[in-house]
Amino acid sequence: MTGYEAMTPTVLLSAETIATRVRELGARIAADHAGRELVLVAVLKGSFVFAADLCRAISLPLRVEFLGLRSYSGTESSGIVEITKDIEHPVEGADVLVVEDIVDTGLTMRYLLDNLRTRRPRSVQICSLLHKPSRTKVAVPIDYLGFTIEDRFVVGYGLDHDGRHRNLPYVGILEG
Repeated sequence: MTGYEAMTPTVLLSAETIATRVRELGARIAADHAGRELVLVAVLKGSFVFAADLCRAISLPLRVEFLGLRSYSGTESSGIVEITKDIEHPVEGADVLVVEDIVDTGLTMRYLLDNLRTRRPRSVQICSLLHKPSRTKVAVPIDYLGFTIEDRFVVGYGLDHDGRHRNLPYVGILEG
């Protein structure tokens, strides 16, 4: 057995708990954005599972864009944000909702919010599945939040450890 096979995350948030919260977030977002052009900007790679479920829970016409960012090496933030894939269509005049897997230091989100605002959207908001307030270095407004968690390294539901565990249907704590 390899070290990877021995690493089984402890369930923190079950698939059922996540699904319920995603439906609640979707209903709130739909109510708040009724009658306006909504663009979800899913931050790759970690938010792709959350974004897929969330967009189906929003009962409005909307557009989905993907934006790739890199600021982590292994389990630690490098503090340097790099755009690896930019959105493909303009967002000028639209309500932009950034869909993120986790906000911890806030540095990546601050960079992204500042970048998106230069594109002249009607508004820019954040929807994050998870938030680790104990790691905050720069406060950013999280308009729609799934769950607040303690400072533990989590995987599953799109979140990974060196590319692994994204496919788990739950969020789990990875302890090595």
